Amino acid sequence: MHDLSPRPGDLEPIETASVDELRALQTERLRRTLHHAYDHVAHYRASWDAAGVHPDDVRELADLARLPFTMKADLRDNYPFGMFAVPREQVARVHASSGTTGKPTVVGYTRDDLDMWAGVVARSIRAAGGRAGHVLHNAYGYGLFTGGLGAHYGAEQLGCTVVPVSGGMTERQVQLIRDFQPDLIMVTPSYMLSIIDEMERQGVDPRSTSLKVGIFGAEPWTNDMRREMEERLDMHAVDIYGLSEVIGPGVASECVETKDGLTVWEDHFYPEVIDPVTGEVLPDGEEGELVFTSLTKQAMPIVRYRTRDLTRLLPGTARTMRRIEKITGRTDDMIILRGVNLFPTQIEELILRTPALSPHFQCVLDRDGTLDSMTVRVERREATAPGDADAAGLELQRLVKASIGVTVGVDVLDPDGVERSVGKMRRIVDHRPRR
Repeated sequence: MHDLSPRPGDLEPIETASVDELRALQTERLRRTLHHAYDHVAHYRASWDAAGVHPDDVRELADLARLPFTMKADLRDNYPFGMFAVPREQVARVHASSGTTGKPTVVGYTRDDLDMWAGVVARSIRAAGGRAGHVLHNAYGYGLFTGGLGAHYGAEQLGCTVVPVSGGMTERQVQLIRDFQPDLIMVTPSYMLSIIDEMERQGVDPRSTSLKVGIFGAEPWTNDMRREMEERLDMHAVDIYGLSEVIGPGVASECVETKDGLTVWEDHFYPEVIDPVTGEVLPDGEEGELVFTSLTKQAMPIVRYRTRDLTRLLPGTARTMRRIEKITGRTDDMIILRGVNLFPTQIEELILRTPALSPHFQCVLDRDGTLDSMTVRVERREATAPGDADAAGLELQRLVKASIGVTVGVDVLDPDGVERSVGKMRRIVDHRPRR
């Protein structure tokens, strides 16, 4: 694979500033953000008044823990524009979540916010190995979802040539990769698998393409999946993290030279990790729920937003700023099966240890009387004979029982038997009756 480590002068000064300089900048920006939110967002003013705290009480970063959390429900309760801290006329763009349950969460951006967002995405792409002049194939969805446009404007700010393909039309994706010879691709990891499968169907060796880096985000994926991608494509597979409520993609990114967790761009987003049950702030290194406070957003500052993502905060390596471990799952994706907690990423790891099976899978939940059950629907690889599928399923069943401690069913399907994703993959299919 190509050496894409940064050269002298590639990085912004803040990326290698001292920890003391970074903390001083964060403190200054945090205090300004809290006053802005308190003065202009009724929700924050009422919430903080009820808790008996005022922005003036936050004199240092540790004092942030005195403020209440912001939840997704708070954003929905203030739908559509109640969380905005500037007049609607100053909002240059709005995005929204998919809103699969209830109202979508709406986020707004001033022109300065859009410039900042493009800047952190450009920084993320550069950290992943992208450079000015590279061609970037953008297969994130465009529209209200933040992924497509967030990646697009960041890549343009970096100086890339952007191919705005969006999701879907997988045959055409392959054709454009062959014809336009992109250096970079930004896409969800599950859809990248579909693109690789389509390459192979067309007789294209995925390792022969021009791609040097895949920047994958919008859903949890494992280091085993990284190895699968890098082996099949002969390119670097790098993680990017973000969520619309905080800004979109570009909150954190892996650095291609280390691939050891995602560097949080702490000059714009202050991270905490909390115990998801008690809400207590945990020391760096302990696993818990990730919480973010924006430090520079104008239109919609977000204060102590509970992401539901589970991770750990780690010291900086390639940059001064701290890292988060790859997201292992979300508290709302956790499956509790007969008293055992498990995440789809754990199933993914075990599937990738079973050579006869492909990473296309879903966890199907059912209820038999009073007991929940789970069946893993997974495809055999093309090279696996149908007659060997049952043995592969039994091996996966054994691995799940040995590693996670729970018995699951396994249904091994022929290739293309699991629904394909053009965005975020639906890993959990819940057939249990509603209570």
